[in-house]
This record gives sequence, structure tokens and C-alpha cells, in this order.
Amino acid sequence: MSNDAPLAVVTGSSSGIGLAIATTLLGQGWRVLGLDRAPATLREERFRGLTVDLADAQAVDAAAARAEGAQALVHAAGVLRVGRIGELSLESSAVMWRLHVHAAERLANALVPGMVRARQGRVVLVGSRVARGCAGRSQYAASKAALVAMARSWAAELAPSGVTVNVVSPAATATAMLQDPARTSVAPKVTPLGRLIQPEEVASLVAYLLSPAAAAITGQDIQVCGGASLEA
Repeated sequence: MSNDAPLAVVTGSSSGIGLAIATTLLGQGWRVLGLDRAPATLREERFRGLTVDLADAQAVDAAAARAEGAQALVHAAGVLRVGRIGELSLESSAVMWRLHVHAAERLANALVPGMVRARQGRVVLVGSRVARGCAGRSQYAASKAALVAMARSWAAELAPSGVTVNVVSPAATATAMLQDPARTSVAPKVTPLGRLIQPEEVASLVAYLLSPAAAAITGQDIQVCGGASLEA
């Protein structure tokens, strides 16, 4: 990849929201290093894909070492496991915490100091509207709520350096996650718009938050919910 363009690290880049984000950023002139357990699906000169199990701490650290000089980190990788009280799986909870929270911690811990030294950088964590609470999804909601608390704390630390940290939280989005057999007991909730959110709609907001125009936005949890947040 040419070193002329800014570099963004995007997790979950092989499908769904992560793929839409990587594609959008490439279209805006970024270089993208995509991290995903699945093989890369993008073929573009400014894209490099690494096959990484983001639930594996050592693998995440090794991937971060190959992203030196990154000016943006977008953590979009995710998995949804559902379960009600009395049927909760501690294994499922551990998987979601490793992927959603611990991977974000390790990547940010490795990459953000370089952004601070450069006095510019962007971190966007892809959360979920479910973080506000949802029957049957307590473990998933808890891991996504943790991203909001973490982002707000980092934003407070980093504001003087010019590095921003935000969360983008979509409602039910049209991705392969909706067809995951592990979540069939809880149906997705269609937004008041009468449809699911599209991955490209989430990606456009993420791309804006990575732009110079969004330099004054930090510590926010921005909902892409099709009006779902308006419901009582």
C-alpha cells in the first residue's frame, strides 16, 4: 500500500458493517488495514486484509504491531448470542466480551499513543442500540454498554491531544448476523421507518466522524436507529 494516504484500521472488514465502512473509507482515499477472522473479501490497491481471531489476545497484539502510524481505529467486529435468565451461557458472554471489549482495549492501547504523539487521530467503536437494554440479550447489551463507558472515558483523557473517541450505535441492521442460528430465538425489531438499517448508512456516519469536519465531536454515543430511540 502507498504511504501517502492516511491509514485506518477496521475490524470486521470482511462482511456487514465492517465491510461497508472499509469500502466507504477506501472510496474517500484512505488506506485500510482490515482485521477479520474470515478471509478478506475486498480487492483494492489501498486495502490490506489480515486474517485474525480478534478474540485471541496475542493475535490482536500481533496485528496491532502491523498498523504502526494508523490515524484511525474503527472497531466494528461483533457477534450476537442471546439467552434469557436461567439459560445464560457464560461461554457466550466470554466470547462477546473478548471480541467487543477486550479487542477494542488492546487495539486502542497499542495504536492511540501514536495518535497522541501526532496530535491527531480518530477512534470509533461500533456499539448497538441494544446497549440500553433488551429482553433476551442481556449479555450482548452489557458488552456493548461497556464500549460506551470506555469511549467516554478515553474521550475525556484524550481531548487535549486532539484525538476523538465516539460510539456509533445502530438498531437492527441488514447483515448476516440476522441469519445467525445462535440468535433465532429473538427476532430483530424493525425500526419505525419500517425497515432495517443498511450497513452503508452506518458507514457514512463513521466516515464523517473520521473526517476533519468532526474534530469537535468526541465522547458521544450516536444512534443510527430509524426513529427507534423516539419510542417510549
